[in-house]
Amino acid sequence: MINKRLLIKNLLAHNDENSFYDKKRKIDIGYKEGKAKFLKHICALSNSNPKNNSYIVIGVQDEDNKIVGVDFFDDSKIQNLINAYLTNPPIVQYENIPFPHLPDDKVIGLVTIRPMEKLTALRKNIWKYYGGSVFFRDGSMSMPKIFDITVEDHNSAIVQAIENHAQNNIEYTLKGVLSFMKKRSDFNPQYKVFKEYFVLCWAGQKKVVKDEVFYSRVDIELVNEQVRLFYSTFDEVAIGYDDDSFKILEYVNLGLHNTNKYYPLEETVISFQPNANYNIESKLVFEAPQFDKKVLHHIYNANNKILEKLKKGLHLNKNEDHDLKNLPATYLICYLNLFHEAVDKLNEAKPHLKNYSEEIYNIYKETIRILRKIKYS
Repeated sequence: MINKRLLIKNLLAHNDENSFYDKKRKIDIGYKEGKAKFLKHICALSNSNPKNNSYIVIGVQDEDNKIVGVDFFDDSKIQNLINAYLTNPPIVQYENIPFPHLPDDKVIGLVTIRPMEKLTALRKNIWKYYGGSVFFRDGSMSMPKIFDITVEDHNSAIVQAIENHAQNNIEYTLKGVLSFMKKRSDFNPQYKVFKEYFVLCWAGQKKVVKDEVFYSRVDIELVNEQVRLFYSTFDEVAIGYDDDSFKILEYVNLGLHNTNKYYPLEETVISFQPNANYNIESKLVFEAPQFDKKVLHHIYNANNKILEKLKKGLHLNKNEDHDLKNLPATYLICYLNLFHEAVDKLNEAKPHLKNYSEEIYNIYKETIRILRKIKYS
């Protein structure tokens, strides 16, 4: 089993960007340009590595390889995006890898592209790239090609050596468990061993409601691979497990006029096999709450007025400042009730909420995380 933190260190130390490895400060697939560039790199790496894994490391400064981190990104639906836009789509895995020196809410993103011995191409137009376009890696660049070419297998031995040097061992696992238990000592940390091989750690603030146990500020890590499986500072989570699996049921808090309630959002089941393999299956269980359209029209228009004041740099009164904290969530509710243009308003609000306060921007990011899950499904 590969220790993903060690793999990232080996990639950064051993190689500059090349035909099997790319690094990014960040990616943003919330916009067409960001989606297009991400898909281009996936396409190019897949075509240039038909016999071996290829990788994208996200959260690293290009100039000096400094590990600065990015927000936790929930991968569960990203394969849907790749399948929708690529012909012969490779299997792609996005994992969140914690590093000890990073803040709790930051990780390094690791994208693994599995080998695909078929030519991968764009299925349809996106941004400035045309459907049918084919990309390959030319050194550190993803370049378009207008014809099918045979790629010689130059990378398999190199990638195999890098992966072999990143294999996990008992020492790494023990250090990982001890580090997690110490770091999360204020949040009831626990661990469980599955199939005598996998070690999963989790922590969160425990709350009992009508005999049901929920957790907030949840952090869940698969220590063997140094992969963070779940992280949220806002939502409530129910956790269950047996000898074969670990289940996470995530709830989202939505409502209007201080009448919020928790709605089940997504169920994730991690199943562990006796042959030292595991698989993760996520299922969206969310049913959008419906509200009175007249009330929503009033809230939507009020949000728009606040947003316009932010754009113009005007002072918000006390009530508007209070409503601003609810603006991302109420735009989301409007979108879920068929106010389709509410998504555009959310995108417009991003830079202004980021400049207004860290608290409100974190609420915005959590709202976008939920929206992304719903849209990808």
